[in-house]
Amino acid sequence: MKKILALCITALCLTQCTAQENPPNVLVFYVDDLRAELGCYGSETAITPHIDQLAIEGVMFNKAYVQQAICAPSRMSMLTGLRPETLGIYNIFTPLRKVHKELVSLPQLFNSNGYKTISIGKVYHHGRDDKNVWSTYFEKEPNSYLKPENIALMKRLKDQGVQPLKGPAFEDADVPDEAYKDGRVANYAIETLQKVKDDKFIMFVGLSKPHLPFNAPKRYWDLYDKNDFEIPSREKPDSAYRLALPKWGELKAYYGIPKEGDLNDELTRDLIHGYHASVSYIDAQIGKIMNTLETLDLRKNTTIIFMSDHGYKIGEYASWCKQSNLEIDVRVPLIVSRETSYKNRVTNKTSDALVENVDIFQTLVDICNLEGAPPSDGKSILPVLNNPELEWDEAAYSVYPRGKKIMGCSVTDGKWRYTEWRDATTNEVIEAELYEHKNSLLAYVNLSGNAAFAKAEKKMTKLLEKQFPREKIFPQKDLAKK
Repeated sequence: MKKILALCITALCLTQCTAQENPPNVLVFYVDDLRAELGCYGSETAITPHIDQLAIEGVMFNKAYVQQAICAPSRMSMLTGLRPETLGIYNIFTPLRKVHKELVSLPQLFNSNGYKTISIGKVYHHGRDDKNVWSTYFEKEPNSYLKPENIALMKRLKDQGVQPLKGPAFEDADVPDEAYKDGRVANYAIETLQKVKDDKFIMFVGLSKPHLPFNAPKRYWDLYDKNDFEIPSREKPDSAYRLALPKWGELKAYYGIPKEGDLNDELTRDLIHGYHASVSYIDAQIGKIMNTLETLDLRKNTTIIFMSDHGYKIGEYASWCKQSNLEIDVRVPLIVSRETSYKNRVTNKTSDALVENVDIFQTLVDICNLEGAPPSDGKSILPVLNNPELEWDEAAYSVYPRGKKIMGCSVTDGKWRYTEWRDATTNEVIEAELYEHKNSLLAYVNLSGNAAFAKAEKKMTKLLEKQFPREKIFPQKDLAKK
């Protein structure tokens, strides 16, 4: 409550930024459901030349983490600089402004510092959050199907009153990029850049793919041979907490996906193929926007941030989608490329520093020298951008509830991931998990309670309690319903 009151007071005294003579523009590519399945991150299958080039032009983070592996809370956390446990919102159903009308968000802060603020595509999960705050707002669009057979299917399902109304999980129509929504997002971003080229701006470009359904123009599917994709191991972590893995109902709601049991190899390959096609599709849109920056001579004074709202499973652990505290769901790609005129600009470097998406808020405050910034749960990673080998945070944290009664609290030190499942009202530990991730995103044995790893577990327990002390009760403004 004290923190929220402090934020209210700060909101009243935001002032115009005058400290920096020429603060940079900012362009944020905010991608939905994207794990580090990119060429620059070592993927042997993903074709992502434009994102790879962006990594060459900046600092790529190997150990970047979200605060919760689900869209709405993750995005709220980044846009406010506050963790889900500070906001007290852990699900996709509650808009930020329904609970917190007083918080100062990034678009509000940049507005007060003289910037044009631009939201294109999916930025907040709930479009109505801060809708009237942005200088320019381009509404996110619903998913669409373009193949005649799928259009007819959707009409039939609607006429039958099927709920939720979900079509096929993938589509490969032979259409131009702008026929699907991310192509239109890119076109609108390009048009907007031409309009604001003489203004100071922060632009968020929210790309919806590779979120389901994996709908992308056929030419991006044609980049891949589906038979080249290996079927991930369906092995589940041994002795994992019974609720550690999600039920992945998000995928099962789509037409043609079995409601029970594992997917067969054929359907698994189709979905992996669709995920990769979707990633290559958004990579091409990023390339168009970056080319426009260069053409308009804006790159010299524009900082670029490429990020995702959470990771994703495409068949690993016989599971799909996100919604867990597992390493594969909370680790994300993050690339920051400073404006070319920045005198300390670092390029073509990889950092192993532990950073979090909640850090982006304070980082932008420092990069743009903004005045009147409210308190933040994150901290600026500008020192790491200037020196990617710098020793940094000792841990990164995430949460994920299971219903209203159980909260999963998780921490990583870059090698170990430790998770406690706690009673959400008493904070009593119900069960714990310890996984080693020194060489892989995946781990198959829960080492918690194993005497041979007691030292590691003790260390991770202490790290966890720094952020989630046992005596701290979680705010429950809206615990997840699923």
